[in-house]
Amino acid sequence: MTKQVNFGDELVSPEEKTRRVGQVFSSVARRYDIMNDLMSGGMHRLWKDRFVARVKPRAGEEILDMAGGTGDVAFRMAERGARVTVADINAEMLQVGRERAEARALSGLSWKVENAETLSFVDASFDAYTIVFGIRNVTDIPAALREAQRVLKRGGRFYCMEFSSSDWPGFSTIYEAFASNVIPRIGKAVADDEDSYRYLVESIRRFPRPPAFKAMVAEAGFVRAATEQMLGGLVTIHSGWKI
Repeated sequence: MTKQVNFGDELVSPEEKTRRVGQVFSSVARRYDIMNDLMSGGMHRLWKDRFVARVKPRAGEEILDMAGGTGDVAFRMAERGARVTVADINAEMLQVGRERAEARALSGLSWKVENAETLSFVDASFDAYTIVFGIRNVTDIPAALREAQRVLKRGGRFYCMEFSSSDWPGFSTIYEAFASNVIPRIGKAVADDEDSYRYLVESIRRFPRPPAFKAMVAEAGFVRAATEQMLGGLVTIHSGWKI
């Protein structure tokens, strides 16, 4: 029997999940950034600033920003002098990122269509690997973590920021009600796509809690695996090192 995986709350084949995730981001690409502002009240900008401060990109470093899509995190790292390869499985998201980079006259960026589970880069290519709000959409997360470890140089650092459920009493209930009832309606009104945003909410609900994902990072071969939780774990920065 073919193994099934979650696409939100629905069980599908791995191939079907990969295809449907691609459809989701093709659908939302042009409205992705404005939807992030509406869904987070603009807080995603602060979270990304904090994330990049933890990565500490340096001039001349080679960084792979996986699931980099429209470039929000890559732009911040390129402005600090890093050479950033923005990779995403979705070409439409990358096209939006390229256009935004051109409008800002940003340099130090390259763009590649890549599957996080099977990267085309040779071993030990990058000083840092980043992935922000993207790994929960990967079909085979352990495979993606192993690939991250493979393409990092010795001493390279892994940084991931992802949503999960919050363990703050009261807040978790309020957020769950907002996510389930309001976000899909915003998606319908702004992006004309309620179903894609319903999937994104369901994918957050199903992503492992921070201690469980920390264990997955360690199992992939990273040392000093650590978490930095915000809003009771609703948003968490995960990190690890390759030695």
